[in-house]
Amino acid sequence: MNLLSGEYDCKLDPKGRLVLPAKVKGSLPQASAGQLVLVRGFEPCLVLYPLEAWRVIHDKVMALDEFNEEYRQFQRNFFRGMTEVELDSIGRFMLPGSMRRYAGLEKEAIIVGLGNRCEIWDTARYDEYLIKDQQSFSKLAQKFLTNETGPGGSLAA
Repeated sequence: MNLLSGEYDCKLDPKGRLVLPAKVKGSLPQASAGQLVLVRGFEPCLVLYPLEAWRVIHDKVMALDEFNEEYRQFQRNFFRGMTEVELDSIGRFMLPGSMRRYAGLEKEAIIVGLGNRCEIWDTARYDEYLIKDQQSFSKLAQKFLTNETGPGGSLAA
């Protein structure tokens, strides 16, 4: 699968549609055929998954025990507002009003490729969630990328 990457400045049209940048559109897996899933992010942004990547996440969340109250609460909130979107002939898709309000999207957005998904942010909000101190960023890289017991394993040779 191609990796979704990069940052792209975008504009919403008056109807609330967003044009997916050509590089992002070109990186979508052919198996998804322009079918995408849009969900609320954990931060105030939207997350756009190719259908193929969404199915992996969906299956993990649905595998949680429905008889456990905490799991049900998570599922309810995770799937809240989830919507399937399809790209039109010029690569646009509709951002529902409730989703735009959640993410604070009005006229401009930034799309950020994160491997298997893209986040869609209000430009000002996105900047608030970035690490400003390079030393802090370096410490996180060291913590997550060089620790054998960390989530990503070791990148060291």
